[in-house]
Amino acid sequence: MKKKGSISYAKYGYIFSIPFVVAYLIFSLYPTLYTAIIGFTNLKGVNNTSWRFLDLSNLFANYKTVLKMPTFHKALLNTVKLWVCNFIPQLLLALLLSAWFTNRRTKIPGEGAFKVLFYMPNIITASTVAVLFASLFGAPMGPVNDLLIRWHIIQEPFFFLESKGAAQGIVMFIQTWQWYGYTMIILISGVLGIDPEIFEAADIDGANGWQVFWKITIPSIKTILLFTLITSLIGGLNMFDIPNLLVVNSGPDNATLTTSVLIYKQAFSGGYLYNRASAMSMIMFIIIVIASAIMFYLMRDKDEVALKKLKRREAKAKKQALKLAKGGN
Repeated sequence: MKKKGSISYAKYGYIFSIPFVVAYLIFSLYPTLYTAIIGFTNLKGVNNTSWRFLDLSNLFANYKTVLKMPTFHKALLNTVKLWVCNFIPQLLLALLLSAWFTNRRTKIPGEGAFKVLFYMPNIITASTVAVLFASLFGAPMGPVNDLLIRWHIIQEPFFFLESKGAAQGIVMFIQTWQWYGYTMIILISGVLGIDPEIFEAADIDGANGWQVFWKITIPSIKTILLFTLITSLIGGLNMFDIPNLLVVNSGPDNATLTTSVLIYKQAFSGGYLYNRASAMSMIMFIIIVIASAIMFYLMRDKDEVALKKLKRREAKAKKQALKLAKGGN
């Protein structure tokens, strides 16, 4: 019971959250809903405000058009390929470094400095990185070409950004280089949250470092790994800055064309097809939601799920027993 004259501070929490709620409604929720609506209209062209909804019989015309576009298929394939091929080495490198930094048996000199250096690429803006690597791999004059010729690895300049495989490889390397430090920090925080007594028990039992890592560390940070996977999936399927700024016109055979770049081109280049770009955005949103749901299901804690099922069965059995007891009386 609340004492007379006592002060309630709960209202201040709501007051402090108002700026965030207002900003979210204006800059996030409203654009998302508006984008979803545009996908069912004929809105296109610059300064076109006289748009209307499509007929009910043809309401999903924009979605059907997008799903039949070979360019969209190509962009979606590129996006998945670029994400998978940069996330796997990024995660492996982050796991290796997190295991190194959290090893209880070794003390690394200058550990804090190493963490800062590994995380630093994530601080640099993507546009800056894209311009930097475009200059490094430029041809015929560029630092990388100059070094390769001086070391007699190649005889003449190689046009990296005009080669499909090389352009994709550079994008994958940049994404890995930029984000492995961030992933490492997240994983380290997860490892540090594990009860130290578990590791002490493993040491007493004679477990080696490899066994501790696979049998204790990985299962204990499963939730952190799921978080990393989901956030990387969302970021990877929305990859835009690096592919768009690194290679002019998405490279040879649209090698670095991603869905986000294609959406940008559809909406703000050429025909200004806002309706088609909105349909693409919603399709990607649905793909991300479905992929995230599948990952949540596959990486769920099966022991916890089994325990919940067991508790539900016990509760159900108790109810039935009570009913039978009442019926007997």
